[in-house]
Amino acid sequence: MPHRAISDSEIENCFTVMAELRPHLVQRDFVATIRARADEDFRLAYIEDDGEVVAVAGYRICSNLSMGKHCYVDDLVTTKTQRSKGVGEQMIDWLRSEALAAGCQWFHLDSGTQRAQAHKFYFAQGFTIASYHFTEALA
Repeated sequence: MPHRAISDSEIENCFTVMAELRPHLVQRDFVATIRARADEDFRLAYIEDDGEVVAVAGYRICSNLSMGKHCYVDDLVTTKTQRSKGVGEQMIDWLRSEALAAGCQWFHLDSGTQRAQAHKFYFAQGFTIASYHFTEALA
């Protein structure tokens, strides 16, 4: 069952799994980084198995003109040893429930073009490709 990471220790316990997806993150800065995102309504959720975090999701409930109120998943990762065991599906189901409870009209995420296995998973969860996402590095 997913839980929101509220305390510093809960957030810290999510680092190792999150770093599998976001290797640029620095462990000593992780709690402060997550706390700084709270102003943007960033939330962190996790799933544990035998006391170890095995999946993490970073998400936001927000609004814009194109989608109205929506849940955007910034980060979603299941540790390598737990993939294809239903943990990711459990997290998606929980996030979807959170979005519905918050009155969201949309539930969405981006996924890097190189992540073919993740795309297969998202399609299996009912997601579709709705748009292209364009970027430009400014630094």
